[in-house]
Amino acid sequence: MTHWFHRNPLKATAPVSFNYYGVVTGPSASKMCNDLRSSRARLLELFTDVSCNPEMMKNAADSYFSLLQGFINSLDESTQESKLRYIQNFKWTDTLQGQVPSITEDEAKEVHRSLKIAAGIFKHLKESHIPKLITPAEKGRDLESRLIEAYLIQCQAEAQEVTIARAIELKHAPGLIAALAYETANFYQKADHTLSSLEPAYSAKWRKYLHLKMCFYTAYAYCYHGQTLLASDKCGEAIRSLQEAEKLYAKAEALCKEYGETKGPGPTVKPSGHLFFRKLGNLVKNTLEKCQRENGFIYFQKIPTEAPQLELKANYGLVEPVPFEFPPTSAQWTPETLAAFDLTKRPKDDSTKSKPEDEVKPVKEPDIKPQKDTGCYIS
Repeated sequence: MTHWFHRNPLKATAPVSFNYYGVVTGPSASKMCNDLRSSRARLLELFTDVSCNPEMMKNAADSYFSLLQGFINSLDESTQESKLRYIQNFKWTDTLQGQVPSITEDEAKEVHRSLKIAAGIFKHLKESHIPKLITPAEKGRDLESRLIEAYLIQCQAEAQEVTIARAIELKHAPGLIAALAYETANFYQKADHTLSSLEPAYSAKWRKYLHLKMCFYTAYAYCYHGQTLLASDKCGEAIRSLQEAEKLYAKAEALCKEYGETKGPGPTVKPSGHLFFRKLGNLVKNTLEKCQRENGFIYFQKIPTEAPQLELKANYGLVEPVPFEFPPTSAQWTPETLAAFDLTKRPKDDSTKSKPEDEVKPVKEPDIKPQKDTGCYIS
C-alpha cells in the first residue's frame, strides 16, 4: 500500500556506541554495552529491510528495549529511575521540520494488525512516557502532543480502510459500509484538525493528504447510503445522496492534484491513480444513473435540495489501538551488572554528551516500485 498511504520520512538517529570509558568496570557491564550496541544496530537495519516481517521487527525491538530498560527503570521494580538514566543522550531527526499490488487475506490482516499495534504504541508513548521526558517536547516536534495524536488517529483510520475494503469485497450490507466509511472520514477530519495549528510550511502536505482522504471516504459514505435509501424506496433522497457523493469525489480528485503539487516532507503518493480510488468514481456514476432511471419509471419522487444528514454509526469493524507495553527488563540486568557501572569514574569531558558534529544522516528508505495495480483486492 506504498502508493496509497502518505508517510512522512523515517526518523533517522545518530550512532550510539554505548562506550562508557571509566564507568564500565566489569565484564558483565562490558557485555551489556556490546549487546545494546548490536541489538540497536539490528533494529535500525530492519527499518529499511524490505524482507522484514512484523515478527522479526517485534523480536528485534523486544531484544533492544529489554536491554535499554536497565538504563531507564530501577531493577527492584520501584518507581525510582535507574542510576544510568542520564548517562546517554540520543539524537534524532524530526519528520516535519528537519504501492504494493494486490494482497492476500493474510497480508491484509497483517497490515490491519500492524496499524493497530502502531496506534497502540503512539497511545502508550503519549500517555506513559512522553510526560516523563527530561526535556519537554518543543512545539511542532515529533513528540509534541498534536503530532503524536495525529499519528495515532491516522493509524486507526488507515487500519479501518482495510476493514472497508474487506467489507466491500465480501459484499456486506451497504448500510454497514456507509457507516464504516463515515467513521473513517471522521478519523481523517479529526487528524487534520489536530494539525491545524501547526506551521503550514511543515504540515501543509500532510494535511492535504488527510483532507483528501476525508473527502474520499465521505463520498464513499454518501454513495453506499444512497444504495440503502434506494433499497428503502426513498429514490429521491437516494439521488440527492449520490449527487453529494459525486461532488465530494470530484473534490477529492482536485485535492489529489493539490497534494501532489504541495511541497513538504515525505514521498508523494498517488491515490488518484489507484484502482480503489477510480472504482469509486465509476460506482457513484453508475448508481446515480440507476437511481435516476428508477425514479423516472417507478417512483417519481422529488429530489431534496439539501443532502441527507449522515448520522451513521458502525456497530462492527471499528478500530481500537492494540494495548502496548515495553518488554520487561532483560534478565541480563542483575544488581551485579548495574554495580559494574561506576558513575563516579565518569570523565569530566563526557564523550557521551551530544555534540554539534554528531550528524544524524537521513534514513535511505527502500524504493518499492509499484507493480500492476489490481486495486488491492483481498483474495
